[in-house]
Amino acid sequence: MKMPEQVRTYCPFCGKHTLHEVERVRRGRPSSLKWIVRQKARKPGRGNKGKFSKVPGGDKPTKKVFLRYKCLECKKKHQREGFRVSKLEMVGR
Repeated sequence: MKMPEQVRTYCPFCGKHTLHEVERVRRGRPSSLKWIVRQKARKPGRGNKGKFSKVPGGDKPTKKVFLRYKCLECKKKHQREGFRVSKLEMVGR
């Protein structure tokens, strides 16, 4: 899917439609404080790891893409709900 780098859309801060810069949101690093990470660390180093040795359902064929919109008038950023697409290409005007 080709997405323009600038798009005219609604800004919730200005309350009107303005020109926005579009950027793709990159995934952050997973936290090491989540309970599942701590649970995996409690398992011994050798042998069967129980529920962690099973292969999960696998990756989905497409990943969710999240876009961040920066208003060029008030300079604030907002984000919308992600959508699934196999490939996203940012295209300049």
